Amino acid sequence: MTHSFLLIGQSNMAGRGFLKDVSPICNEHIKMLRNGRWQMMFEPINYDRPNAGVGLSASFAASWLMDHPLEDIGLIPCAHGSTSLDDWNTSGALFANAVQQAKLAQRESAIEGILWHQGENDCKPGGAENYKDKLTTIINTLRTELNIKEVPLIVGALGDYLPHGQLFGSSFRAYAEVNRAIQDFAETTANCYFVTAAGLAPNPDGIHINAKSQRLFGIRYYKAYRDKQHILSQLQNEEALFAQIENQPITEIAYREMMGMQFSSGAISLEEYLAVIKPTD
Repeated sequence: MTHSFLLIGQSNMAGRGFLKDVSPICNEHIKMLRNGRWQMMFEPINYDRPNAGVGLSASFAASWLMDHPLEDIGLIPCAHGSTSLDDWNTSGALFANAVQQAKLAQRESAIEGILWHQGENDCKPGGAENYKDKLTTIINTLRTELNIKEVPLIVGALGDYLPHGQLFGSSFRAYAEVNRAIQDFAETTANCYFVTAAGLAPNPDGIHINAKSQRLFGIRYYKAYRDKQHILSQLQNEEALFAQIENQPITEIAYREMMGMQFSSGAISLEEYLAVIKPTD
């Protein structure tokens, strides 16, 4: 049975890292949910916007696969950019969609974790004031709806770069208060683990975590999940793990699938595709 993980939050969980900046993660043992069915994972995983890109979940899955090489992991993408905690209230459409997608995944998988990243839209003055209480209600209701009351929940900090962005830096003056609320939530909630964003870098917009930093963030998320501990500083070996993921060979099955996608989208010719599926002796 597939081991699945629910992805929830706003744009930095959905992913806005530039696809061209990192090597693709492609393995037939990493699945994503589409229209209620599992298919091989390709990035972008969480296609909430046309500019969706690299998020943290792919390197989380790749890290998980290093410890479970013969098993399948499934990602349930439900994050949505530019959303506040109020947008995620338990009577709203985003919450209902996450529950529905998770229940579809539960038909053929066991949900073994929740990956949460959100908070940029609550960085306005006073936005952090009730952050912990609102998030507690969302998570407790989600756990009850899905009957996953004890699976680990991993929550990540907002990037320290946010108030320094040339375009929108002034919109994030309260980011430190939101980060304190997120960490306080993790430290006082059972089966919840906090992950620092220390050292992560943004895209030129100064808001979205760049592709390499998303890979590092996913590695940290996995360590928090695996070891059931808060990650309060950069991992000593995260650059080595990033390099290992970057240089991971694509399996034959995954390569054929990837070439099939490129052929069907017009990126390669029929002759190039035939050379893959019918190699010459």
